[in-house]
Amino acid sequence: MLRIHNSLTRRKEPFVPIKAGHVGMYVCGMTVYDVCHIGHARVLVVFDVVRRWLRCQDYQVTYVRNITDIDDKIIRRAVENGETISQLTERTIGLLHEDAQALGVEPPDHEPRATQFVPSMLKMIGALERNGLAYRADSVGEGDREGDSDGDVLFAVRRFPGYGRLSGKSPDELRAGERVAVANHKRDPLDFVLWKAAKTDDPAEATWASSYGKGRPGWHIECSAMATELLGASFDLHGGGADLQFPHHENEIAQSEGAQPAFPDCKPFVGTWMHNGFVRIDDEKMSKSLGNFFTVREVLKKVDAEVLRFFIVRAHYRSALNWSDAHLEDARTGLLRLYGALAEAALPSIDVAAVVDWNAPAAARFADAMNDDFATPEAVAVLFDLAAEVHRGHQVVENAGLLRALGHCLGLLTQDPVGVRRSGLHAQSDASGLDDAAIESLVNLRITAKKARDFARADAIRAELTAAGITLEDSAGGTLWRRS
Repeated sequence: MLRIHNSLTRRKEPFVPIKAGHVGMYVCGMTVYDVCHIGHARVLVVFDVVRRWLRCQDYQVTYVRNITDIDDKIIRRAVENGETISQLTERTIGLLHEDAQALGVEPPDHEPRATQFVPSMLKMIGALERNGLAYRADSVGEGDREGDSDGDVLFAVRRFPGYGRLSGKSPDELRAGERVAVANHKRDPLDFVLWKAAKTDDPAEATWASSYGKGRPGWHIECSAMATELLGASFDLHGGGADLQFPHHENEIAQSEGAQPAFPDCKPFVGTWMHNGFVRIDDEKMSKSLGNFFTVREVLKKVDAEVLRFFIVRAHYRSALNWSDAHLEDARTGLLRLYGALAEAALPSIDVAAVVDWNAPAAARFADAMNDDFATPEAVAVLFDLAAEVHRGHQVVENAGLLRALGHCLGLLTQDPVGVRRSGLHAQSDASGLDDAAIESLVNLRITAKKARDFARADAIRAELTAAGITLEDSAGGTLWRRS
């Protein structure tokens, strides 16, 4: 049985969906004011692997991954760029889709945009107000009004029983050591915004009419509304980065359960919470504020996108992912070893995975690893064991076929092994400046020179290719080439 570490209970638990055979899964997606960095890539790949494995276990999965397309950062960036919010978000959403496709991430079943669900958010805020969990800032008192915040709607944290369960801290503990001045319009410093009153300089496309006045939703209410609208008031699995555990996911629980008609005797919002670990660079958390982040596009100038995916997959999703060029290169050479086994077996290239016999010893070990909280490092070790068997000449076709099929469960080994051998899994725009056609032309010129017994010319061409990082392998069947 699949066991998953539940962030809410802090232990591994058997995964039992609400409806047998079906999984409702929501993952917090990107705020689209810029291109994807490696932290975003990790979220995309981790939960793509989760969905793939659930499907390998014969679950029907409804996967929702949202897009936050209205936010302070988005408004600020659009103003800085001198463009509209929709121009900015449409462009960055397109770039997000390109990066996800390059990484082998399958599209979610639903990709809701926050701006499409504002009526649902207002409906949820109304339910929270009726249940005594939301209040209007202008009802705090005349002496407490704070200009632009007049008209905000806030969530009353201390009225929600059990607030802090996900973070593991009570409201009093969350306030301990607080150094930020309390906003005058809040009844409690922990209260958070559900609806932001429009400011005089807000772009028109960043505001909506409501019974609270013109404004826009707070960030937390967006995910609550989109998740419950598409998956129901209670669903199976919610994921995201560890940085979202508090306050975002904590607030999602409070809003989503607090808006249910049966509150406080309501169903839990989510059965299992999953959070992937941070990406770290030189032992520091990667973040834009520190300026130590890499975009997906920067990395893909160096290596094939599958190398980046493999780099992410071979680490356990809850562990820190330590980034370095050396680790990325190690991932490239490791992936080449796996593809080398497929090339050695000379399997026909196919796009879909074969049916796996899960009773086979290697497949059973792979399944045991994945069913133990998606233990991908152990699952990847099984792939290397199968590759080693192929290289030893043991049941070459059978082991290579199983290697490829299990790799597909992780979204790996989907390329043509011969093509991979040639590319060396470097980026398409290789530093050598030689594309495949140019290399083929030089190889053919060398063959012609050898036939004409012009060995000096043939040696010069080999030297030119070697300097460009191209290795030639001559055999009775002809000349093969690969990028080193």
